[in-house]
Amino acid sequence: MRNVTRAAESLHMTQPAVTRAIHEIENYYGICLFERMNRRLSPTETAHQLYAQALHIVDSFDAMDRELRDWDSFGILRVGASITLGNFFLPPLVSQFQKDHPNITVQATISNGGSLQRKLLDNQLDIALVEGWLDDANLHTEEFHHDSMVLIVPPGHPLLSQKTVNLQDIPLYPLLLREEGSAGRRFLDEFFSARGMVLHPIWESVSTQALVKAVTYGLGISLLPEQLVCRDIADGHVCTLKIEDADLTRQHYLVWHKNKYLNSSLHSFIDLCRAK
Repeated sequence: MRNVTRAAESLHMTQPAVTRAIHEIENYYGICLFERMNRRLSPTETAHQLYAQALHIVDSFDAMDRELRDWDSFGILRVGASITLGNFFLPPLVSQFQKDHPNITVQATISNGGSLQRKLLDNQLDIALVEGWLDDANLHTEEFHHDSMVLIVPPGHPLLSQKTVNLQDIPLYPLLLREEGSAGRRFLDEFFSARGMVLHPIWESVSTQALVKAVTYGLGISLLPEQLVCRDIADGHVCTLKIEDADLTRQHYLVWHKNKYLNSSLHSFIDLCRAK
């Protein structure tokens, strides 16, 4: 809301009252929440931080009200998962959770790591299962699982005739990768960067299957989660090669906001993840 008049209407307050409330907050904390230009308000970075914290304060009050009303018996759990975990880990997990909590509705969001991080910070998700680390001081993360990235090439590719394949061989061929912001891409960028190498993919896609299909047609090679490509490998659509000088094992994390109120149903979901 970047207009005081519309904000006042939304809050059922007078415009002077909204303006006064903004000034009182700014004066009390010695901060600037909005830059005022052309009769419009542009939120500062401080305003964004205050808003993120306020969301979780409000959520805590809502959670208290739900607890007092036995909300845990008839509530909603908002769960996010990155692509690999959303495909393989989340469905049986949610199925088991709903057997144990039949009156809880689970709303699931499958997206890339960057999108899940924003939703956690904006209190649009209660918890997320993420491949790789989300680097934000406001988020609690804990390891609970792991998997491996594998190199896939089309049948007949020159790398298949080599005795060994090393990291330095990978940039020599057209590379097809997940989009920036995805957990898998972030892992690979950081892994190669730590070894003085920069990846320059010729294809980027939000769809793992689109990348696998492109590899099948000989358009390049790719590094993807083993669970997502094992069937294509077994069917002979693509081949996989071991990279001798690299271990592409990565950790998976449970993530929630540090200010998140963990009610009993959310605790149960976390315990189920840990047990799996």
